[in-house]
Order: sequence, then C-alpha cells, then structure tokens
Amino acid sequence: MGRYAAGLHRLRSRYLTAALSNGSMASVIRIARHGGLSFDAILTGELVKSFKPDPKVYDLAIRSLGVAPSEVMMVASHKYDLMAARARGWRTAFIARPLEFGPGATVDTAPDPAFDCHVADMGELADLLAA
Repeated sequence: MGRYAAGLHRLRSRYLTAALSNGSMASVIRIARHGGLSFDAILTGELVKSFKPDPKVYDLAIRSLGVAPSEVMMVASHKYDLMAARARGWRTAFIARPLEFGPGATVDTAPDPAFDCHVADMGELADLLAA
C-alpha cells in the first residue's frame, strides 16, 4: 500500500472519508479501485449536474453525508477547490502536488494562510490529525 493509500486508510479509521470529484462516478470508482483508495462514500458533481467550484457540489456532500459544514475538511491539491469549500464553511487541507502537470511545469505549491493545513501527502495529514 502506497503512502497516499496508507494515509487515507489511517484517516478512515478515525474519520468519515469521501471523495468529492468533478469526474464521472464511473471514473472515480475506477481510479479509487486502481489506487487501492478506500472511501466511505464517492460523490461527484455528476450527481447534481454541475462541477466544482459550484456551491451545489459542496452542498451535495453535506446533504449526502449528514454532517455540518464545520465538521468537514476538504483535502485537495487545487486552491480554487479549497477556496470554494472554505466559502461553504469547511476546514481545508492543501496537499502540494508539484508534478501534477509533469516535470518542468509550474505548479503553485506555496503555503497559503487561508488554508488550515499544508501537507506533502495523506500520510502527513494523518500524522497531523492524529489518525
């Protein structure tokens, strides 16, 4: 199990975990299975016929999981996604993904004080959240 999957597994042992994606439900399920990623729920913008950062997508998660916005932490590598989640009252964790667009591409991985956490991967987030 890779560090990302292992970190997610640790988080899931203590917290409810869900994927919230702009991808199709079928593609997110395939990605999760391929990567050994285990979630309590998989949600996509497809379910509300929209895409993040539309507030409807974030509200879908709140309704589907039966939690208050203040009980949710969005974990993402895209700052626009985190800013939209924060606007809905969620806590946020930024995971830097410097090779997201391949070697030599410029990616904004700088810490941002607007986010609650800035971590290198899910393992570090699990450490930080004592999972």
